[in-house]
Amino acid sequence: MTDERRRAARYFTDDYLAYLLARASTLVSRQFHARVSRAGLRIPEWRVLATLYDRESLTIGGLAEITLLKQPTLTRVTARLEEQGWVQRRDEPEDRRITRVSITAAGQEKVRPLLERAKAHEAQVLNGYPPEEVETLKAGLREMIARLSEQQ
Repeated sequence: MTDERRRAARYFTDDYLAYLLARASTLVSRQFHARVSRAGLRIPEWRVLATLYDRESLTIGGLAEITLLKQPTLTRVTARLEEQGWVQRRDEPEDRRITRVSITAAGQEKVRPLLERAKAHEAQVLNGYPPEEVETLKAGLREMIARLSEQQ
């Protein structure tokens, strides 16, 4: 942050981490979320499909944590996605209380173009930032997430 921008932090929200993260997320996501809607998906459905795209499967609990959805909401979302044929849910044989969710080939086909657009959108948002700054930002956020996750 430049000295000029640091000096501009006159208000509480100008220097409050939670607000800055939320505001940045909203600004980065707004345009892309319009594309998701045009593709016929709701944002929670996009999050689930994008999360499962390159994973074998996740438990409902693990998927809820990554997608930032409460488990009852996620259960409804995965039921809708299963009706569309985009995900498959199955109970763990050794513990039927645990449900695993995986993406189907049809789900991968549905979300693949959006993943490509998401990466293009990210590149547009980060245009003008040196690659080392981008990596520092992402590494810092990953580290923050890991540390905070350990505390819970």
